[in-house]
Amino acid sequence: MNDSNTQDLENFLHAQVTHWNAGDKEAFLDCYRKIATRGLSIEYVGYPSQDPWVALNQMWDQQRDKIRIEIKLAIVSGLEAACHHQNNRVSGEPPSHTLELYKLKDGFLSARYFIEA
Repeated sequence: MNDSNTQDLENFLHAQVTHWNAGDKEAFLDCYRKIATRGLSIEYVGYPSQDPWVALNQMWDQQRDKIRIEIKLAIVSGLEAACHHQNNRVSGEPPSHTLELYKLKDGFLSARYFIEA
């Protein structure tokens, strides 16, 4: 296990949320570019697969103005991580939650998002 890669993964988990909440799309996407140097896979569990960069851009375009993310729990174990995010709605409606699983291997990041409907 490479401790610097573990730290990179932990930094990524927090930085992407910081940039999301700040409304900085380029910095948000750059978090993914920097960690996924050899490729990226994103799966929204229960939804059809799509290009990961298209998925990230659509998520930003469709949800960024409506949601601010609060990290409830982020656990990094080696090169894998699990996160629980509370998605606070700007409208004041009750929040939704996501569980996110990440695995980093040889510069390839795979992400699985479980989204509460």
